Amino acid sequence: MLYAATSAAAKRLALREQLSAGKLLRLPGAFNPLAAKLIQDKGFEGVYVSGATLSADLGLPDIGLTTLTEVASRSQQIARMTDLPTLVDADTGFGEPMNVARTVHELEEAGVAGLHIEDQVNPKRCGHLDGKQVVSTDTATKRIRAAVDARRDDNLLVMARTDIRAVEGLEATIQRAQALVDAGADAIFPEALQDRREFEALRSAVDVPLLANMTEFGKSELLTQRELLEIGINIVIYPVSLLRLAMGAAERGLDTLAEHGSLASEVENMQHRARLYELVEYEAYNSFDNSIFTYIPMQS
Repeated sequence: MLYAATSAAAKRLALREQLSAGKLLRLPGAFNPLAAKLIQDKGFEGVYVSGATLSADLGLPDIGLTTLTEVASRSQQIARMTDLPTLVDADTGFGEPMNVARTVHELEEAGVAGLHIEDQVNPKRCGHLDGKQVVSTDTATKRIRAAVDARRDDNLLVMARTDIRAVEGLEATIQRAQALVDAGADAIFPEALQDRREFEALRSAVDVPLLANMTEFGKSELLTQRELLEIGINIVIYPVSLLRLAMGAAERGLDTLAEHGSLASEVENMQHRARLYELVEYEAYNSFDNSIFTYIPMQS
């Protein structure tokens, strides 16, 4: 009740153990804490906090407009409501290496299990848009070294994301990934790879956990979880999927309301009040309230 019972340290350890087990960890993106509770309820292995989703939720494009404070605040709200490990998109670290170090401290305090820092020029762009620019290998590795040195819990997963595929090609991606591993990255997120062959090439090139971004409407072929497992991918994220599903339903509902003046035809598609109460543990709060505020001691 109130917040998840599992500590941040325990969630970080669980993430490390699951990665060591060689399973494919499925992390849908949560656009709010309630979505994180639903992800846990449905049996997934973790929760992802996407920078693109957070930007969209604030009504902003994903072009580096969100702040560290906004990301840390939303990450804390989400991480504390689930027993699952939470992986957070930390963009470019919000500045130079010292800023990256502070980003790690803030997100560690927020209770996340892992984060990724990317090699785009700051301010960045959505990873599946054209026109991206990346920093030099020296700058990219300095960001990762700063992140690794800054963490206080050794189990906090520091992942390096590289966007160089869309700028310089696959071979440059492999070289950049290897340099990031040498700099101390615990895992690699190669953004916007095109197909299975490219994921296989990255899997052969590095020996740390590898993340695949299966975002809709992007540059990557949408591989099945079975295909990803066959390749040897360790984490798959669906960063904006739940937001897209929710907003699609919301738009259809508003169109129906505007056209027909009632949502009677949409009721069957809505989450029932009883299901919402189940997810937010309404009965547990009610029982607590009754046991404290309406408790009547037995008379001797």
